[in-house]
Amino acid sequence: MFTKYFYLIRHGETILNEQRIRQDEKGSLSEKGKLEVEELGKRLTKMKIQKMFVSPYERTVETAAIVNKYLKIQGENYVVTDLLAERRNPTIIVGKHYDDPIAKAFIDTMDKSIHDPDLRLYDEENFQDLKDRALETQKYLAKNGKKYNVCFTHGIFLKMFLSTLLFGKDLLVKDYMRMNMYNPADNAGVTFVKYSPIKKFIAPFRRFLDFILADNLHEEENQSKINKYSPWEILAYNDYTRDGFEKLKI
Repeated sequence: MFTKYFYLIRHGETILNEQRIRQDEKGSLSEKGKLEVEELGKRLTKMKIQKMFVSPYERTVETAAIVNKYLKIQGENYVVTDLLAERRNPTIIVGKHYDDPIAKAFIDTMDKSIHDPDLRLYDEENFQDLKDRALETQKYLAKNGKKYNVCFTHGIFLKMFLSTLLFGKDLLVKDYMRMNMYNPADNAGVTFVKYSPIKKFIAPFRRFLDFILADNLHEEENQSKINKYSPWEILAYNDYTRDGFEKLKI
């Protein structure tokens, strides 16, 4: 039982990103995206990566293949999993430009409104769907990861996953919205997280001690909603400058 590290990477820029077109699982990298990922591969050779987890989307598979020219991960240590896929867009907006009125109306409601987490507008993956998948991804990576791992995923899912690391199952729409709006997830950006199993086992004792030592009965109301007992820790976020990581804004 050892500490595990995960480099979470958004795919390189796609042709449809460049054209500002809403996409689904299809869509290959642009020339700029390929160059971004080549540079990423060179940098990751220093990170002692042992296992790779990849979203099955065309853009993440292509990103992983370019990086793997440098990492050379093979066999059972190269895993494609639907858990890392991007949030499923409503099919009615796939192929539409970001500025298309129909696409904008859907995305504004999905991304920028404080709404019922079970709200479903069409056939998209809604807030609750995405949150449940992110929580399941936590369990999956904790169980199946080696000491040093890399995960190729997508911008929206990445921010939902990080939100659940911070807030756990108590994550609310407004908490996710704050994460989503104030934290850009750049193409080929790297986020670094740590999983410490020992924290999982001592958490019940820490909760008990905190309850016993609480200064007043209303302390819980005044505490942050961040789960301070989580075995996960976000070490660094979105190194888009390539010179160092940004701090997560929460």
